Amino acid sequence: MPRRPRITLPGIPLHIIQRGNNRQACFHAEEDYRRYLDWLEEFSSKTGCHVHAYVLMTNHVHVLLSANKAESPGALMKALGQRYVQYVNHVYRRSGTLWEGRFRSCLVQVEGYLLGCQRYIELNPVRAGMIKHPAEYPWSSYRANAQGEVDPLITPHETYSALGLTDGTRQTAYRELFRSQLEPGMIDAIRKATNGNYILGNSRFAEEISRALGRRVTPGKSGRPRKEDAPESAELF
Repeated sequence: MPRRPRITLPGIPLHIIQRGNNRQACFHAEEDYRRYLDWLEEFSSKTGCHVHAYVLMTNHVHVLLSANKAESPGALMKALGQRYVQYVNHVYRRSGTLWEGRFRSCLVQVEGYLLGCQRYIELNPVRAGMIKHPAEYPWSSYRANAQGEVDPLITPHETYSALGLTDGTRQTAYRELFRSQLEPGMIDAIRKATNGNYILGNSRFAEEISRALGRRVTPGKSGRPRKEDAPESAELF
């Protein structure tokens, strides 16, 4: 069965998930997380990708980024994945694959969806029951976006920058977003769009992206799906 082409466009935010093969752990020690983030920063710079948010979970990662070229996210994840696998195989004296095939992704509409996607990413450890507040988790972008912690990996999206005129007011406004829970409908929409390689946004956004790419970017009508439309397994968190 041929793979559905990725939906990517320059300048449009992209939410990426990459999982460990058979949901096995990808990170075992603090050094593993640090190495991955160092290489994410290195290869995102080399490929022209700008990271807005991320979280490294035990057995998968989430990244929200914008790219200068449509092919840049794929180049980033390929270089990063290969480099990290080499490291893991060497350190833990293992061989074989680490990742679960191709990463999954969806284009994210800026208006009404981008900050929701950022919250979804940074709240992952909370939904997983690992912590009670995202500030307690060291391997995400929350402390940079909400508390001003220095993180050279993060490039704020202009939507985040519009939250305030100064760093302090932006961070305060961003923290306020986390006082309420993310709507279940938004969580479901993010999961379906990312696992299905579709778009996250409203019908107008879908039409714009569909015209730009010349193909459908949302799930098909109800009924028995064609092979190319069959969704992948749902995400746990």
